[in-house]
Amino acid sequence: MGGRLNKPVFKLENVCFEYAESVPALQGISFDVHEGESIALLGANASGKSTLLQLMDGLCFASSGSIKAFGTTLSEQSVEAPPFMHLFRQNVGFLFQNPDAQLFSSTVWEELAFGPVQMGLPKEDIEHRVRDVLLMVGIEKLAKRAPQTLSGGEKKKVALASILTCAPKVILLDEPGAGLDPRTQEWLAEFILRLKASGVTLVLASHDLGLVAEVSDRTLVLSEDHRLLFDGSTLLALADQELLLSANLIRPRRFPASCCKE
Repeated sequence: MGGRLNKPVFKLENVCFEYAESVPALQGISFDVHEGESIALLGANASGKSTLLQLMDGLCFASSGSIKAFGTTLSEQSVEAPPFMHLFRQNVGFLFQNPDAQLFSSTVWEELAFGPVQMGLPKEDIEHRVRDVLLMVGIEKLAKRAPQTLSGGEKKKVALASILTCAPKVILLDEPGAGLDPRTQEWLAEFILRLKASGVTLVLASHDLGLVAEVSDRTLVLSEDHRLLFDGSTLLALADQELLLSANLIRPRRFPASCCKE
């Protein structure tokens, strides 16, 4: 995989995470994410996919082990202290599974402008970025709408657009196709491929094996006991029926009773 020739933007070493009740969510996870890679994160429900993405986004922190982003260890102190805070938040975007979790402004325009405003960009640059991204995502007609009034697919597009106005180098996507109709799912796959072609580093958690096959080159598979089962080629992962079965990602084959009769 060509991406491995580039320098790592994330480095995870023996990462473990437990919830307050001492319930394990991740156990001994180690891998690197290199510049320009498109990585799929597969696992059954409650395997730890969303938790792993949240750890990589600095929304929570490892119980043990370490996560480095751009060479700096992620901690409560580092993600809240400049200059690393600004570097990290500008360069890592997070798309939540539920877009309502990240949409809060009065209009779509304000939603897209929020990040660049926090970056301290001049007004003209902010307006230019917002206009460009509205056109890029195809939501220019929604600019004056309140995000809360939009459909699920429109909200997902706005949430993604609000990330893109900050021009991040890395985007973490948590079940991006969840709740979308087939047409919007197709749009999403094509848009992710455009991001990939532009050199954005992508880490995508999904149950959609078709989407994973289409947009990712490398796949990580988490087991139901929250460990890393596989790290390698997406083609190899999706061709390994035993791996997919053991991770509870596909159903066992059933044969009609008549097939078993002599």
